[in-house]
Amino acid sequence: MDKTIEERKRALLRDGEFYRAGVAHARAQIRHGARPEVMLHSVIDHATWALRTRADALLKPTGTSISVIAPYALTVLGFIRKRRLGKPALGIAVILGALGWYLQRKRAQQVAY
Repeated sequence: MDKTIEERKRALLRDGEFYRAGVAHARAQIRHGARPEVMLHSVIDHATWALRTRADALLKPTGTSISVIAPYALTVLGFIRKRRLGKPALGIAVILGALGWYLQRKRAQQVAY
């Protein structure tokens, strides 16, 4: 019977040690998560995830996603930066955006009538 009491005592001590280690780990995680750079990184991760989810939802009807388009987009952006074509590329993007908006609006009016 003494042996079972000793075993129970060791098990309780071991459980207490695990509990204390868990509390120490939780405190360290909270302390780390409260640092400003960690909070900023978390905000940027969340915003990036939200934007990517929106973009993927917009691209879903085309059967593609951001992960498919990203390598091509980065190649084009690198070319634009090397050639210093930022302003002309921005102008073209605005014109294409306005044209797309106009065509979508016109198509919506035709469907309404």
